[in-house]
Amino acid sequence: MKSFTTLIKGARLIVEECMKIESGNTVLIITDSGHLSEAQALSGACWAVGARPVIADVTPQVIAASVSMKEPMEPPSNLAAAMINSDVILITAVMEWANRFAHVGPVRQSCDRGAKIASVEEGMGEWDLTSEDIFSTVKRTEKIIQAVQGVKQARLTSPSGTDVILSLEGRPPLKVVPIKGKGEMMGPIPLWGEVAYAPVENKTEGKIIFDGIMLGVGVPGSLKNTIELTIKEGRAVEIEGGEEAKRLREVIKGSDENANIIGEFALGTSEKEVYGSPSEKGMLGTAHFALGDNSHCYPGGQNVSKLHLDGSVRDITVRVDGRKIIEKGKLII
Repeated sequence: MKSFTTLIKGARLIVEECMKIESGNTVLIITDSGHLSEAQALSGACWAVGARPVIADVTPQVIAASVSMKEPMEPPSNLAAAMINSDVILITAVMEWANRFAHVGPVRQSCDRGAKIASVEEGMGEWDLTSEDIFSTVKRTEKIIQAVQGVKQARLTSPSGTDVILSLEGRPPLKVVPIKGKGEMMGPIPLWGEVAYAPVENKTEGKIIFDGIMLGVGVPGSLKNTIELTIKEGRAVEIEGGEEAKRLREVIKGSDENANIIGEFALGTSEKEVYGSPSEKGMLGTAHFALGDNSHCYPGGQNVSKLHLDGSVRDITVRVDGRKIIEKGKLII
């Protein structure tokens, strides 16, 4: 077990550097039984700057969601009300659950009211991270944002066989960085960075090969077998592979008619993430695609679904309007 001193070090980084919590802020800390120590450390760090934290234990919801991927992610009304009336929301819980929770209605409503909201990555107090590292991720993300402003099309390829074309026309990029401002999209901190899109829903074409991680289908760590998606007019019309592909098909089949639409396309921007964890999605050199909802978080997103299932692609090459910006996982702009 980590010492409280170690946890406080990480909690201060979150509170003071990433969230910039101020005296008088009302802070809601959402946690589960496996992260109560982290929640208490965050609470202590909030008190130290004069904020007013409250801890909410959602262990039953986390367990239910792990047992069944069909479990509704929307929070109960009392938790939703607490979220909407908080200045800052921090989530320290099972990371896969937190990623799925990012797409519920009260998250969007909290952002619309100007809240700061983030999930806390695993390893509090043990991150090999400095303030300079955090700012570096922010600057790299902003550099990519500048390079993709106004682009109409992206093509992504990978050594595993991904070759997909997406229409981004009329869809602005979304910046997700480890320093959170008021009203910005929820994302993991302190390591994570990404540039995300809601691609035009009916225009994605090609093959997507998930060879990294696949969230939301009960498959921890790196995939043992790749998952191959055939995309036509924005929908995954075929999902092939081993046991992981079978699980993905079953989850989608048990959901709604929009669950097989490519709802998100995103590029990782952090040099501090590692393969095999849910945070791989924020790693520079990877891209991730989500099947399902993009209406809660992404500019222009029109697909409403109960699901938002992320899979990652490694060692990517990316072209936007014919211009190469990433080659074999390396940023070249």
